[in-house]
Amino acid sequence: MDVLQAALDISLCRAISVTPAGASRAPLPIRGGRIGSSLAARAWRIDLHDHLIFPGLINAHEHLHVNAVPPLRADAPFPNSYAWIAAFQAHFEEAAVVAALQVPKALRLRHGALKNLLAGTTCVAHHDPWHPALDATDFPVALLRDYGWSYALGWPGYGPPVSSSFATTPADRPWLIHLAEGTDATAQAELDQLDQLGCLAANSVLVHGVGLRERDVERVIASGAAVVWCPTSNHTLLGRSLDPRRLCAAGRLALGSDSRLSGARDLLDEMRGIAARGELSPRQLLGLATTDAARILRLPSRGSLAPGARADLVIVEDRGGNAESSLTGIRRSDIRAVVRDGVPRIADPDFAEWFAATGVDAVPVTLDGKPKLLAGPLAEPALLALEPGLERVAGHNERARDATIEAGCY
Repeated sequence: MDVLQAALDISLCRAISVTPAGASRAPLPIRGGRIGSSLAARAWRIDLHDHLIFPGLINAHEHLHVNAVPPLRADAPFPNSYAWIAAFQAHFEEAAVVAALQVPKALRLRHGALKNLLAGTTCVAHHDPWHPALDATDFPVALLRDYGWSYALGWPGYGPPVSSSFATTPADRPWLIHLAEGTDATAQAELDQLDQLGCLAANSVLVHGVGLRERDVERVIASGAAVVWCPTSNHTLLGRSLDPRRLCAAGRLALGSDSRLSGARDLLDEMRGIAARGELSPRQLLGLATTDAARILRLPSRGSLAPGARADLVIVEDRGGNAESSLTGIRRSDIRAVVRDGVPRIADPDFAEWFAATGVDAVPVTLDGKPKLLAGPLAEPALLALEPGLERVAGHNERARDATIEAGCY
């Protein structure tokens, strides 16, 4: 059980619950960290009049451990991922990058998770070798755990071999690979290569797909496979991204942020940019980061507000008009509360009673200049120091801070 989870029956009242399937004004019950099927007789009521409740977002592609690494400055787009990977080797020798990578990997992984949580993402697909730090009971986000993966067709020295990894991944579990990440003939040939290896199937999740042509997209859909779209990273490194419309209409598209090394600050920034460019509607965007991602990644208890689903929530003010735009058009500091397993993790100060009722210490912080409360286990000074815009409010629990300083950990 999550160490921040409390056995408390809660009824979220007078809010509108919003999913891609529609909206509901019915009270949302939470029992044992999951969405309940009925209201408990003695549930603790939280009045959320003029608020909207969304499922916690799912980031379908992230490299959690490199979000504090300075990004590569490229003068021109790269033709494919192998070209920019080569350029990154020299980048990793720069003094600022070396210093960033000297931060213990366990802490960098927690930082990437916290970055996601602050923007309403409660579940992440981390596309790299597993690390013991990811098994911590107080890890900031839930993770995709039961899956297979390879890194890329043209980089065999990193990650599990393509054919054997695919063969050993059960058909009902997702298998992830970077594919067609580029605009040249090398990238365009990769779908054929994957298919020839026998690795294009209904559980194949292809990350980026920039080089997929129209006929390739139809092959992906026909096979039942899916693509994870990371548009900011694609534009930064490759100069363009794929057209998401056909894959989205077929329900075969999810959304990822990649990492700050090349991508957007967070999934909310990614969604806001897509909406501003008019590439997809707010409802489609919500689907990419909730129900579509949950289906593609085989996460039946995520991305939903249905009874039995994890009570992972994003609560925002109702701004009127299109309900989905109240989430897809905002920045992280505008979120009123991010909830995991029925417990607030970061929220505005007027949610203090909810923290107290669940037995969680609420630490005052500021997020991009706005006052917030952060769950105590996430307020480690070394962790906060990695996240721009997140600062602990001076004077809170000074004795604990002094003890940390004396231990040489601050």
